Amino acid sequence: MTKSKNILITGASTGIGYDLAKVFVTNGYKVYGSVRKKEDGDRLSEDLGEEFEPLLFDVTDHKSVDTAAELLSQKIGSEGLGGLVNNAGIAIGGPLMDLSIDDYRHQFEVNVFGLIKVTQAFLPLLGAKHNHPVKPGKIIQISSVAGKFGMPFMSAYAGSKHALEGISDSLRRELLKYGVDVVLIEPGPIKTPIWNKGVSESDQEKFKNSAYLNSLDIFQNSIIRDAVKNAWTSEKAAKIIFGAFEAKKSKPRYALVPQRFKNWTLPKILSTRIVDKAIGKKLKLIK
Repeated sequence: MTKSKNILITGASTGIGYDLAKVFVTNGYKVYGSVRKKEDGDRLSEDLGEEFEPLLFDVTDHKSVDTAAELLSQKIGSEGLGGLVNNAGIAIGGPLMDLSIDDYRHQFEVNVFGLIKVTQAFLPLLGAKHNHPVKPGKIIQISSVAGKFGMPFMSAYAGSKHALEGISDSLRRELLKYGVDVVLIEPGPIKTPIWNKGVSESDQEKFKNSAYLNSLDIFQNSIIRDAVKNAWTSEKAAKIIFGAFEAKKSKPRYALVPQRFKNWTLPKILSTRIVDKAIGKKLKLIK
């Protein structure tokens, strides 16, 4: 069976999504990228050329997702999709006791429910139907190391990525019926705009009376700063993700972690309580 060269990438306007779109276009794919603003779509079309086409929808606006899926189905028809990259996401930071239920709801609406809706809407184009005319496609889920390891003040984000990990494992097994593969990508810190949208941009009034104010400052201005300083570029991450997509037999998950032993292997080797204590001391949560 032939392989479709059509790819859909959500959250294509910046960061990993943008660089993935660039890599796919460079390698001969037709990329459809979701953007929330027409001006972003125009900018990407100019940057990436005629092999990129923007789709205007917000993953939290389910009606717009259905409309985009219908339009794309009419456009590419029997060509189908070779891949769906669920990349759109946000990171909301702050202590659980200081965040609102609405904060958590918004985090999950984007990172979990939006992703589920997009997946459901485009699954038929990926081959989740009888008599699909081309080779079944592949779903790339952009998760995070936070899906395995929750840092303080990132419970909303970590919770959404833990949910994505479980959902993706179940979905991969369900889609064995159709031959559609599901691959998890678990990046550590990557130099993308998402790091400018967490604790640092939270309304300062929200945390000014928090019992965690001092620890929040250490977290943002020490741990996050150092992590981003040593982070990979989104261009490097995009090339690795493209390689995972192109692999004849992709692994179920890929951890993209700078300083891998320190940031991935060691925390998994040590006992949870030892890691808790080390983090607690670093953030002055304990003496």
